[in-house]
This record gives sequence, C-alpha cells and structure tokens, in this order.
Amino acid sequence: MPQGQEDHVLRNRAYWDGRAAEYADAGRRAWSAEPRWGMFGIPEAEVRILPDVDGLDVIELGCGTAYVSAWLARRGARVVGIDNSESQLATARVLQDEHELHFPLLFGNAEEVPYPDASFDLAISEYGAAIWCDPHLWIPEAARLLRPGGRLIFLGDGPLLVLTEPDLEADGPADALLKRDYFGMHRFEWPDSDGVEFHLAHGDWIRLLRASGFEIENLVELRPSASATTRYADVTVEWARRWPAEEVWVARRLVTDAVD
Repeated sequence: MPQGQEDHVLRNRAYWDGRAAEYADAGRRAWSAEPRWGMFGIPEAEVRILPDVDGLDVIELGCGTAYVSAWLARRGARVVGIDNSESQLATARVLQDEHELHFPLLFGNAEEVPYPDASFDLAISEYGAAIWCDPHLWIPEAARLLRPGGRLIFLGDGPLLVLTEPDLEADGPADALLKRDYFGMHRFEWPDSDGVEFHLAHGDWIRLLRASGFEIENLVELRPSASATTRYADVTVEWARRWPAEEVWVARRLVTDAVD
C-alpha cells in the first residue's frame, strides 16, 4: 500500500472508529425511513437520484451504518457494503438484525475492493468514499468494479461549502467569504479533526471521471426547503438555499475504455 494511501486510510479508520457511537442513532433512524439525502434529509421523491435497482448488483462504497444499502436492498437490489471502520460496521450488523435484513458487509478500503472486475451494476456513496477516500484511487476502482453501462452515484460537499467554511467548527458555519483556493483542491486536513477529507473542483471531477472511463449523466446540486433542519454545524439552511452545500454526481461506465 502506498505511503500516502496508508496515511489517510489508517487515520480515517481511527477517526470513524472513534466517532461511530455518535452516528448509531442517526443510522437507526435512517434504516427505518424512506430515502432522504444529505445533511438536510432531502427526500428521494424530490430529487430522484436513484434508478430502478430491482435485480441489480450494487456496492455501497464507504457504507458506514449501511442505511443506503438497506434502502436499496428493500428496492430489490443485491447489495454489498464496504467500510473502513469496524465500529461503524458493528452498528450496521446490529441494525441488520433489528430489521431482519441481511446483506454482505465487508471491512476494507473502498480504494481496494476484494471483488473481481465488472462485478456490479451500480456503485453508490453518500459521503463515505465520496469524501473520505482519495478520488484518484476510488474513482478508478469504482470503474473497475462496474460492468459496462453500470452507474456510479456519489454525494458529497459542494466546492463552495468547502471554500467558505471556517477552519474551526467553533468559529461557526460557512459564510459568504472565500477562505481558501479553488484551484488545486484535493486533500483537506482540518485543525480540529483527525480525519482526512478529499474534495475536488468541478473541472477536476469531470476530467477524472472521463479519464476513468465514465460518461457524466447528471450533476444534482441539492437545495433544501426553507423549513429543512440539520444537526450539522458547518452550514445553515439559509446558506444552503443560496448556494449548493451538497452535490450528487451521476456517471455511467462506458462500454469500452475509449474516451475522447
């Protein structure tokens, strides 16, 4: 394993093992609910992110408590979840037992998934790999795992949120001032966090997806309703109604690796 990869993989494993208990109740609520996306819980019926998954082979990359996998399993998908945190997976297994809904849960790194090429029809990540894995590693890995014509769907922070939130959570939520550079976005280490995040500019996402053999189908910039709430401190609903705090990329694996 390359040194840079080992660094962020091990750091994020320790970070999420340490925080897993904080996310158990939220995971339990999400397992019991209809699909709702992102920090503001925007309903799937409103944003229409998911395709028909009945009968598809699906992998959730960075599944955490595996509520997205549960949503898809109930819709008829054959789901596998992989996560870098044993503690998060322990919560997911408890919830599987509570709901009597079981599917494979793997402990591992979404940048190196122990499945053969072309094993899945859909790869999905709500946060998870989308911000906690190096995109230059996990995007090509997702392409390897997908069958020709398979889809990749991932949700993470929008660039404007990353550029405008303060370094310290205690300094309040994102505001209207740019605090860091847009060009060169990649690895982010916040002073009050032991985790390592990854965020790219839109042009960099487009070039990476195309170079990895994807055709981009959609970019959904999420906008919460005026009455939405969030338990997260880095953004307010007022901010997120003016600028996209979160975004969803939808891409399709090309039938061949040839790209323009």
